[in-house]
Amino acid sequence: MSHRLSVEITKRLPEFTLDVAWSAGDGVAVLFGPSGAGKTLTLQCLAGLIRPDTGRIVVDDRVLFDSATGVDLRPQHRRVGYVFQGYALFPHLTVGQNVAFGLRDRPRAERLARAAEVMERLGLGGLEHRRPGELSGGQRQRVALGRALAIDPALLLLDEPLSALDAPLRRSLRDELRAILRGWGTAAVLVTHDFTEAYQLADRIVIYQGGRVIQSAPRAELLWQPASEAVARIMGLRNVLHGRVVKAMPDRIQISWRGLMLEAVNSPTRSYLPPPDSPIAFFIRPEYVRLIRKDRGAPDAAHHMNLMRGRIVGESDFGTVWSLRLRLDAPGSPSQGDFDLEVEVPRLVYEILEIERDRHWEFSIHRGSIHVLPT
Repeated sequence: MSHRLSVEITKRLPEFTLDVAWSAGDGVAVLFGPSGAGKTLTLQCLAGLIRPDTGRIVVDDRVLFDSATGVDLRPQHRRVGYVFQGYALFPHLTVGQNVAFGLRDRPRAERLARAAEVMERLGLGGLEHRRPGELSGGQRQRVALGRALAIDPALLLLDEPLSALDAPLRRSLRDELRAILRGWGTAAVLVTHDFTEAYQLADRIVIYQGGRVIQSAPRAELLWQPASEAVARIMGLRNVLHGRVVKAMPDRIQISWRGLMLEAVNSPTRSYLPPPDSPIAFFIRPEYVRLIRKDRGAPDAAHHMNLMRGRIVGESDFGTVWSLRLRLDAPGSPSQGDFDLEVEVPRLVYEILEIERDRHWEFSIHRGSIHVLPT
């Protein structure tokens, strides 16, 4: 069965207005953006806990809300499962009672059978008589999911389901949650302001800022084609830079930046070529900047494009990778405060090249790794 979700709602609060429109197909749609952008408010409108002022919400051709025709289904009639932030399990109820909570209006035998089936599928068999306080973080997550899934929802809502967990547990449960959502096949909307989490869990990512949607796209498209500088910054992309157009052609674009000329092969669109000397924003992924080994002779122009020199003015050790902050030798103010480019190198490369000792480098940026941002 194909799941379709269409959302177009407006809700005015004293200090905030939510005005969003987006749609999603099968799989997981992740609402991503900073705190206070309207993500949880959207979930509450989808669940029927808050009534939008105007708009329409449709799941699988079933209208949940339509201000024009007066449709506003009550929460219990929407067939929407909700996993709250921190899980909000009932501490005085057992695992089995928590999972079966949404089935209270069904006959006892049916209720017990459905709860048992859900617990078995989620690996909770044998825990039905325990209380939430006796469970691990992963088990509590599965109980909260079980309670939401037991009603066989048309739509599953998850509000920052991993935010209460410490980092190592969060990583392992992210993988577990992704497997459960894929395996269950229920259309889901998940809220987070952690982009790694958004990317790993989503089929589609909807980016919120200030109560508006500023981009909605499949996750791979979003990663490589942010719609604007604002989207790139909200995603946490590094090396978001500004230059001026030297020459734009259908297959490549030349950019003046920090007194240097860069060439990129992914022009913003084939149909629009920005005029010379117009401002342009672009980003360079830190892992795509290549330090040039000093024991291999002069750089080869065929393999080393966009050559420049600089020195390392700061660094951070992230365990498996080092993040280096490079300042160009070119005169002028650095583009990012006290540095120009952030560069990421694997730990092994850092050690082999003796970067701790050797601070001055020539480096290159492949033309395909300079991503021009639409204006």
